[in-house]
Amino acid sequence: MDSVVLHGATIDLEPLRIDHGSGLLEAAQGGGDRSSFGYTFVPSTAQETETYLSDALAGAAEGHMVPFAIVERSTGTVLGTTRFCRLETWSWPEGHPRQGRSVPDVVEVGYTFLTPTAQRTSVNTEAKLALFSHAFDVWGVLRISLQTDARNAVSQAAIERLGCTREGIRRADRLAPDHAVRDSVTYSMLADEWPAARQALVARLSQSSSVAQLRLSSAS
Repeated sequence: MDSVVLHGATIDLEPLRIDHGSGLLEAAQGGGDRSSFGYTFVPSTAQETETYLSDALAGAAEGHMVPFAIVERSTGTVLGTTRFCRLETWSWPEGHPRQGRSVPDVVEVGYTFLTPTAQRTSVNTEAKLALFSHAFDVWGVLRISLQTDARNAVSQAAIERLGCTREGIRRADRLAPDHAVRDSVTYSMLADEWPAARQALVARLSQSSSVAQLRLSSAS
């Protein structure tokens, strides 16, 4: 699977590497505030970070994951991570236009966490816009799926703001980081829904940029 740098307005999504480890750990430690990580596994020690990286890179080598470090372009600071996962290339019949593709037909976006200072900023929107653009416009996928803990109202709202459709709840889906039996809310976006969603995301980022510029002008 191709491993490329994806670009947002202020961030780069760099293919995850071992040397992102120290930055990823610093982002995960969150300046001592890890209260927003309750429903998502986020490594908290050097050993956990090493295992987290090893698992991500093994998934990349096996072809079912494409993990990224989310990096602030102006400073080189690692703000978090995200990845494509559960990549599926379907067995299309001979003669079908999609037969013989070397890229996925459907993907999931997941394993995302952002350091607390990057949360509730434009970073998540920029990252998702870059990921969705690559999946739909370069790979030509038919569907992107996402899922989150049914208890995580903040994450659900963020996914819905992307323009994704809530499909339902997968009950007793997995063991959560707090050792609860997790129900997962599932979402998706289809290829023919992407143009309108992309336009809305670009407009939102443009508005956020305009507000930020106005605040800077008022402060000077």
